Amino acid sequence: MEQKRKEAASVYKQQQIAPGIYDMWINTTLARQAKPGQFISVYTQDQSALLPRPISICETDTANDRLRIVYRVAGKGTLEFSRYEAGCRVDILGTLGNGFPLEKAAGKRVFLMGGGIGIPPMLALAKEMKSVSAVSVDVIAGYRDRALFLSEDLAKYAPVHVATEDGSVGTKGNVMNVIEAEGLEADVIFACGPMPMLRAIRQYAAQKNIEAYISLEERMACGVGACLGCVVRTRDVDHHSHVNNARICTDGPVYEAQEVEI
Repeated sequence: MEQKRKEAASVYKQQQIAPGIYDMWINTTLARQAKPGQFISVYTQDQSALLPRPISICETDTANDRLRIVYRVAGKGTLEFSRYEAGCRVDILGTLGNGFPLEKAAGKRVFLMGGGIGIPPMLALAKEMKSVSAVSVDVIAGYRDRALFLSEDLAKYAPVHVATEDGSVGTKGNVMNVIEAEGLEADVIFACGPMPMLRAIRQYAAQKNIEAYISLEERMACGVGACLGCVVRTRDVDHHSHVNNARICTDGPVYEAQEVEI
């Protein structure tokens, strides 16, 4: 298993791709070990901000040692990142988390479900699915409106089914409405998105008796297991704390949906 490490990386390029959404490629050797569903922690230059910002890995370019993140500006830290230009230093820690279990997809019909800023890790996953034998993939992506960031990138690897909250594109509503409206079926689900979406997927998977693997990465702080700010209740006893809790950043962020109480 690759060891996580802190690295003084640099920005290769960055652009805004939707209102408040930024797309950054980073020059870093961490790209060589990144797996779909993992994340990096990005440090600000502001010394008063102690905790780095965990951001999911969107894509990798291992030939050129580059890693891509797509993130939403949500506070001072991410606002700082949005101002970085090509050549700027960016301190990162990675790669973090367990990633999605691709082996579960072999020979199966698979949904890759992303909602909002949970869509970026679906691109790395869709890209890697080409290495999985006899798999059939559908991407289901939920957006607020017609700013369909990454939809064209995703469409290179699988059919993309879109839901928008305002009904401007695709199915009006959320990702669950798409499944019903289009009569889609799957044997396995991989998902990342806001908690209400993940709860709905967990319930749907239980009703249909299918496997679902969900990323809970929206609930993190330090990213390395020190702050205990991302604890989730689990069905099984954690070997570290000996209670029914797990630290999302070190034990996750990906869990089999029925393993966690959300």
